[in-house]
Amino acid sequence: MKKESSLKQNFIYNIVYQILILILPLITVPYVSRVLGVENIGIYSYTYSIISYFMLIGLLGINNYGSRTIAKCRDDKEKLSKNFLGIYCIQFVMSFLMIIIYTFFIAYVREYKTIFTIQIIYLISTLFDINWLFFGLEKFKITVTRNIFIKLISLVMVFLLVKTEEDLWKYTLIMALSTLLGQLVLFKFLKNEIVFTKIKFIDIKKHFKQCFVLFIPVIAVSLYKIMDKTMIGLMAGVEEVGYYEQAEKIVNIPMGIITALGTVMLPRISNLISNGKDKKISEYLEKSINFMMFLAFPICLGIIAVSGDFIPLFLGNEFEKSSIILNYLSITLIFISFANIIRTQYLIPKERDKEYIISVILGAIINFIMNMIFIPKFASIGACFGTIAAEFVVMLYQIMAINKEIKIFKYISNVKSFFIKAIIMFLIVYIIKLIDFNSIVKVSIQVIVGGVIYSILNYKYINSLVNLKEIKQKLWSIIWKERKI
Repeated sequence: MKKESSLKQNFIYNIVYQILILILPLITVPYVSRVLGVENIGIYSYTYSIISYFMLIGLLGINNYGSRTIAKCRDDKEKLSKNFLGIYCIQFVMSFLMIIIYTFFIAYVREYKTIFTIQIIYLISTLFDINWLFFGLEKFKITVTRNIFIKLISLVMVFLLVKTEEDLWKYTLIMALSTLLGQLVLFKFLKNEIVFTKIKFIDIKKHFKQCFVLFIPVIAVSLYKIMDKTMIGLMAGVEEVGYYEQAEKIVNIPMGIITALGTVMLPRISNLISNGKDKKISEYLEKSINFMMFLAFPICLGIIAVSGDFIPLFLGNEFEKSSIILNYLSITLIFISFANIIRTQYLIPKERDKEYIISVILGAIINFIMNMIFIPKFASIGACFGTIAAEFVVMLYQIMAINKEIKIFKYISNVKSFFIKAIIMFLIVYIIKLIDFNSIVKVSIQVIVGGVIYSILNYKYINSLVNLKEIKQKLWSIIWKERKI
């Protein structure tokens, strides 16, 4: 019962953080879009996509592997400490090596040299990224409270310092320094979790192979996550990257809720596997699929229904093209939600790395080929076609990989009612879109009406998650007490 409670607490901590992540872009993205403009947003996104490859190599798949390894030995402090120090040594050496190589890269860069130089701070932050330790220990309160504090500081700094198009370097510096500061703060809590002991080379070597195995899918995923922007920048220009970047930012807001569940569940499932509780794993998997599809279907269709009016309102008329990109990218929410559950709650905890690797390599190949075909013809919109196809293939392969062990198609069948109800919501919201009146009022009505309709249609399911009757009684008792006073 205590473990169930801590799982709920961890998910709540992550949801609180994801709500903050949801709110902050609603404040900063419209401001930054209007101040910096499409081209500067594109430059920032393009240069960040380049340094992301160095960061990926520096971390060498450690986030997933480290979290999984720590979760399995968290009850043995001596073993936990040795594993942490062994894994962290690999991370430190690889990150330091990438900083040296990136320094040589900057020396030969001609365009956007200042921004490329500032971006090195992101790479330095990978030296100190120990989030995976606290995720493995399921101590999400520490990481969440730290992230909230750092995000709020960066928000204030953006509004104080970023005033014109010439302030792109300031924006880049704020974003990079806030990431570095966030990583450094965690070291304050490290001494409470591990014992600093001497480790031998063998303690490091045993982790390297497994880190490298999980590094392969990380690189493959980057090909259809980060490389989209790199390829758009090279083949269509930084302005097109700007359109794509802002549309992707909006899609990533609800995506945070999806990844929050996966982040919480990975160490929990890893711990259950080490204790042989397979029945509990299936139970968690079914509940997670139901919950994620309950969210993913209406979010996807809701975005499509409101994007035409929302994007000019939110980002400015300069970003009108982003609304088309947003429509396409929102489709991937459904595929990513499903694949994220299978990956973080079954394949990675079960150490089924082969299936995971094959799925993302297939996705990366399809995405790369389609990008080569469609980006020259359709620019940033062309990149969407490859992303949709890649995410679908990854999801499909992972479903087929676990189909014999888990009744996955039964779970898929269980969520079809959510899709039907989301379609009903979409049709009503879309009818409102056709009415000609003030955009702010229209979008607000669409969101409220859509949320209310979908909630009513899913009253029974929502009641199974939270006891609505009990909540009503508590609210009524509070109101009654207020009246007496």
